[in-house]
Amino acid sequence: MSDNYTQFINLAKEVEPPADGILTRTLHNDDQLKAVLFGFAEGEELSEHTAAMPAILHFIQGEATLTLGTDQVEAQPETWIHMPANLQHSVRTKTPVIMLLLLLKT
Repeated sequence: MSDNYTQFINLAKEVEPPADGILTRTLHNDDQLKAVLFGFAEGEELSEHTAAMPAILHFIQGEATLTLGTDQVEAQPETWIHMPANLQHSVRTKTPVIMLLLLLKT
């Protein structure tokens, strides 16, 4: 792989949702962006929290219920969400899930 770019042909093959728990794999991290791929088992939850920077959630596989501020959103494959910094949010999976998190460093 070149030093000039980072490439993944099939994100769904980069992490396998575990039978229990949550797995993470950092795919890229520099001064502008951190990309983390999550594998969630069915029924897992990230409790309500905030991020100090804007973020993008891209659901690759599976279904989950999200809280975004006071809204509740149902995510499915190819759901894409941009969140401003400091937005309260949480994730609860309904099925095994693969999700890409992009943290936008400012």
